[in-house]
Amino acid sequence: MDYAKTLAQQFEIKEEYAANIIALLDDGNTIPFIARYRKEMHGSMDDQLIREFSEKLEYLRSLDKRREEIRALIEAQEKLTDEVGAALDKAQTLSELEDIYRPFRPKRKTRASVAKERGLEPLAAAILKQERGFSPSKTALDYVDPEKGVGSTDEALQGAMDIIAEQVSDSAEIRKRLRFLAQKNGVLTSVAAKQDEDSVYQMYYEYSEPVKKIAGHRVLAVNRGEKEGFLKVSLTLDEAEPLAFIYKILDRNTNPLCSDLLRAAGEDAYRRLIFPSIEREVRGELTDAAAESAMKVFATNLKQLLMQPPVKGKTVLGLDPGYRTGCKVAVVDDTGKVLDTAVIYPTHSERKIEESKQVLRRLIVRHNVDIISIGNGTAGKETEMFTAELLKTLDRKVYYMVVSEAGASVYSASKLAAAELPELDLTLRSAVSIARRLQDPLAELVKIEPKAIGVGQYQHDMPQKRLGETLDGVVEDCVNSVGADLNTASPALLARVSGLNAAVCKNIVAYREENGAFHSRAELKKVPKLGPKAFEQCAGFLRVPESKNPLDNTGVHPESYKSAKELLSLVDYSDKEIKTAKYSDLPDRVKAKGGKTLAEQLNIGLPTLNDIVKELSKPGRDPRDEMPAPMLRSDVLDIKDLKEGMELKGTVRNVIDFGAFVDIGVHQDGLVHISQICDRYIKHPSEVLKVGDIVKVRVLSVDPDKKRISLTLKGV
Repeated sequence: MDYAKTLAQQFEIKEEYAANIIALLDDGNTIPFIARYRKEMHGSMDDQLIREFSEKLEYLRSLDKRREEIRALIEAQEKLTDEVGAALDKAQTLSELEDIYRPFRPKRKTRASVAKERGLEPLAAAILKQERGFSPSKTALDYVDPEKGVGSTDEALQGAMDIIAEQVSDSAEIRKRLRFLAQKNGVLTSVAAKQDEDSVYQMYYEYSEPVKKIAGHRVLAVNRGEKEGFLKVSLTLDEAEPLAFIYKILDRNTNPLCSDLLRAAGEDAYRRLIFPSIEREVRGELTDAAAESAMKVFATNLKQLLMQPPVKGKTVLGLDPGYRTGCKVAVVDDTGKVLDTAVIYPTHSERKIEESKQVLRRLIVRHNVDIISIGNGTAGKETEMFTAELLKTLDRKVYYMVVSEAGASVYSASKLAAAELPELDLTLRSAVSIARRLQDPLAELVKIEPKAIGVGQYQHDMPQKRLGETLDGVVEDCVNSVGADLNTASPALLARVSGLNAAVCKNIVAYREENGAFHSRAELKKVPKLGPKAFEQCAGFLRVPESKNPLDNTGVHPESYKSAKELLSLVDYSDKEIKTAKYSDLPDRVKAKGGKTLAEQLNIGLPTLNDIVKELSKPGRDPRDEMPAPMLRSDVLDIKDLKEGMELKGTVRNVIDFGAFVDIGVHQDGLVHISQICDRYIKHPSEVLKVGDIVKVRVLSVDPDKKRISLTLKGV
C-alpha cells in the first residue's frame, strides 16, 4: 500500500507532507518535536492531527501485515486463487480481510464439519448446482449409511443443508451486505432484566433506537446496564431484506425441488450463524465508536484541566477533607515547598470545630496564606462551609477554591510521593498535592496516571490500553506546549518532555544535584545517556531562566539560534537593544520589512520565522496565561438556598456528550443539558464550553433529595 498517498487523501493534505511525516516518524522524531519544529515539512499540522496521522499509519501497517499473514495461510493450504488474491489486495479494513479468510480458517467442530465427515459434501454441491431434473431426495438415498451416522434421506438432506448454510455464512460478499443492512436499518433495543427493580438504568427499561442514530453515551450506558445485570440488550433487524438478498444469491430458480432446500439453508445460515455474528460485530463497532468518542471528550477535558492557568506567587493552604480521620492540612510556599502541616476536625464536636479554627487561623497568620485549596471528596461540603465561616472572621481577605482531588490518594501512595515527601505521612501528602494543584495544575497532575484524574465519562468501560495511550498523548502535548524549567522540573514533569525517558530524567536530576543549576541548554549535552538525538528532540521544550543567553528561556530551538540573531540584525536592532533582550516591537519591525522576504533571507520557512518572532517578543511566555483565571470564592451556598430563576457564576468542571457539569459553590455540581447551552444547534457541548470556563448560569430546577441541580446558560 502507498501509505503517503492513502493518508494524504484521508487527511486532505499534500502527498509530499504525508511522506515527510512518515519519514520523520520512522526516523524516531517525537510528535511534539515534529509539530513544533518541522512545520514546513507538514504544512503546520498541530500535534493532535499528527498523532491521529501516526495512529492511522500504524493501523494501515498492521492491516498490510495481516493481509500478508492471511495470504501465506491460504497459500499453505494451496487454495490461493487469483480471485482470492485480488480480494485480499482490495480489502480496506481488518473485518473485510477476516471475512475473506473465514472459509479457509480452521474450524472447531460444527454441524457442517460433522456432515462433511459423513461424506455429504457432494450432495450439498449437487443441490447448489440446481441442475434441471435433479432430485435431491432420490440422490440423498445414495448417502444413507447408518455406520456413518446417516440413518435416513432426511438426515442426509439436513447434513447437506448444514454444509450449504456454513458456506453462505462464510461468504464475504453476503456478510459485507448484511453488515451494511444491520448498520443502516438495525435497531438497538434494551428491556429490564428484572421486573420492577429500581436502578439508574430505568430510562433504558423499554428503549430502542436506530443503530445509525444512537449517541455514544447511550451505547455505553446500555452496555454497563447489561454488564451489571439490569438490562437485556439486543440488536433487531427486519429479516425480509437480508433473506431476500441471500435467496437471490442462492436460488437460480432452475430447479423447484432445490429451491425450498436452499431457502431453508439460507434462513438457517442467517438466523443461526450470520445474524448472531453480525449482531456482535455491530455492537462491537458501536462500542468502539462510542469509546473513541468518549476518549476524545476525556482527552479534551484533560487538556483543558492541565492547561488551567497557574496561581503564581501565592502561599497556599491545602485541605484534604475527611470525617473520622479528620481533615489533613498542608501549607506550601509559592514554589510548592512544604512549610507546615496539621490535622484538624471540622466535622466533629463544637470544641473540635473551635480548635480547628484556631489551628487554621494560626497557620494563615504565621505563613501569610493567600488562598485555601479544598479537595472536593468526602466531607468536602462541610469543610468548605467551615472554611467560608472562618474566612469571615479574618482581618484580611483570604479566598478559597474547591479543586478536584481525583487521583490525590493514588499520588500520595506512589513511590514518587514517597521520594518527594519522605518525611510526611501518606495522608498529609494528599493535602500537599491539593495545594499544589491550585498553584500549578500541570506540574502536579503529571505525577498522577491520567486515567485517575477523572474528567471523562464511562472511563472504566474504555479499552484501558487505548485510553492510556490517548491520555498520555494529551499530557505529553500539554507539557511540551508549556515547556519545563530545566532547573526546577520534577522527574515526573521531565519524563513527559519530548525525547526524554525515565533513565535520562534520573540522570538530569542527579546532574542537577551534583553540579547545581544548569546555566545553559548546551550543558544538557554533559548529562550521561543524553545523546545528540535526545538533545535535538528535547532542547526546545526545556527552559533555562538562569542562562546568559535569553534564547535558552524561549521556545526557539537551538538549531534556530543563528537565524534568530540574524533576524534581529536584519530588522535593525542595535547591539545595545540586543543586550536588553526586549523585543516587544519585533512583530511590527518584521511586518515592515516583510515576513516572507526575511524568511527567504534567513533561509528558513515562514512558520519558523513566525514562531521565532512570537517567542522573542514575549520571552518566557506561558500559553496558560491566556486562559481565564480560576474563580476564587469567599462564601458558600447550600443546595437548599437555591431557588428557581436564581443567577449565579460557576466553573465548568466536566464536559460530556449530553451537557456540562458546573460548580456553582454548593458542593453538588449542576448540570447544563446540551439543549440549555445556547440557542443555536450544536453537535457537542465542547463546541461552546470547556473545562475551567467561568460561566453565568440560571437555576432551572433543584431536587435537594436526589441532589440534582438543573441549570441553563440561555438568556443569562
